[in-house]
Amino acid sequence: MLRLTAGCVGSLLARRAPVALSTSSARMASHGHDVVETVDMSQPMYVDRLDTPLPDRPYKDVLTTTDKSLKQKEKGPWGQLTNEEKIALYRMTFEKTFPEMKVKNSEWKTVIGGMFIFLGFTGLVVWWQRIYVYPERPRTFEEEWQAKQLKRMLDMKVNPIEGFSAKWDYEKGQWK
Repeated sequence: MLRLTAGCVGSLLARRAPVALSTSSARMASHGHDVVETVDMSQPMYVDRLDTPLPDRPYKDVLTTTDKSLKQKEKGPWGQLTNEEKIALYRMTFEKTFPEMKVKNSEWKTVIGGMFIFLGFTGLVVWWQRIYVYPERPRTFEEEWQAKQLKRMLDMKVNPIEGFSAKWDYEKGQWK
């Protein structure tokens, strides 16, 4: 029986292999959409961060002819470079300067707004449950009931040695 199953699986795979290599199956796998180029995450990536000022790779990988000539000019004395060329060289390596990275964004407003929406929705759910789901509070939670229960426990002298009644002065009628 096991040989029969293995034989069937082998024959199915043998019949399926040419179909898997055709372009129609690739189109089926992508659901009719164009295949997007994947990013190789094993290679270093460029990230502007304040805590790591030197990224793993330069901002521009592909250089134009003007960028290449500027790179050649960089190897010479920097006194001959203009300020615009120095800035262009900087922008080839880094996307943003430190002041540009330190610019405050308004993401905190979105986070606080989302928290308030969540808390508001939670409050509405709790309010709805209190009105429509939970039963009325039992009468044992009322002040009058609890006062009567306290008097009854004192009259019965509940746990008179170390407990409740030990803290009540029966002659004066008040707590010790």
